[in-house]
Amino acid sequence: MSDTSLVIMAGGLGTRFGGVKQLAEVGPAGEAILDFTIRDAHSAGVERIVVIARSDIDNDLRRHLRRHHGADLDLEVVHQDTFGPVRARPWGTGHAVAAAASVLDGPALVLNADDYYGPTGVGSIVAALADDRARAVMLGFSLAGTLPDTGVVSRGLCRLGTDGLLDGLVETHGIGWSGTTVTASDPPGELDPAVPASMNIWGLPLHGVDRLVGQWKDFHGHHREDDVIEFLLPVALDEQRQEGSLEIQVLSTTEEWIGMTNREDLEVVRAAFAAR
Repeated sequence: MSDTSLVIMAGGLGTRFGGVKQLAEVGPAGEAILDFTIRDAHSAGVERIVVIARSDIDNDLRRHLRRHHGADLDLEVVHQDTFGPVRARPWGTGHAVAAAASVLDGPALVLNADDYYGPTGVGSIVAALADDRARAVMLGFSLAGTLPDTGVVSRGLCRLGTDGLLDGLVETHGIGWSGTTVTASDPPGELDPAVPASMNIWGLPLHGVDRLVGQWKDFHGHHREDDVIEFLLPVALDEQRQEGSLEIQVLSTTEEWIGMTNREDLEVVRAAFAAR
């Protein structure tokens, strides 16, 4: 797996968090979530690390990573905000991966900087990429395990074929607990709490990354004047699936997902890592 890269998407503004949540300290030695992910990737045999970030946090990011992983870390930092047209709001996760395409020469394990997917989660993606370098792979987390105790979230819910391949990805909004049941507002209805949900961890073959670049160019051609719309990675990959250029295997996992969106999530995440 020497040509496989861990690609960490860390280019968000952290508006809801109120700061640089990519580097928020959650571990006992001041680790951020991405530090635990890098360690898991190293344990799975992936050495090359690509971080997609903003140019304004470059110095802080490099200083943080050197402190926790040493000066010899095989690191490439890509600035999402300088790839393509400049816009105050980032163009989205699909744009982030397209920005990193030029520095990749093999499969990519792609995930969010502010989500932790567990050591076996990262390892299973790496193993699946080693088994089939032409097929994409994603982890499907049980929906109930990704929901906060209060409030609502959006999730990409997976529909699986009999062969275990992704047969559809439905972006669903307003998902939350209603007593002991899980409901959504868009599309409305009650949901199976065990349905696989995408938490944006993917194993991508190189041809899938290259196709993203073309999709981004088409997307920007249609939306160049829009200040809000985003080119989202799950949507773009599902388009590849629909056009027949990409098969996506869905792996189930019993790992506990840990994520951080708002400032109030910080102490919850710290407690989760302390418990590990």
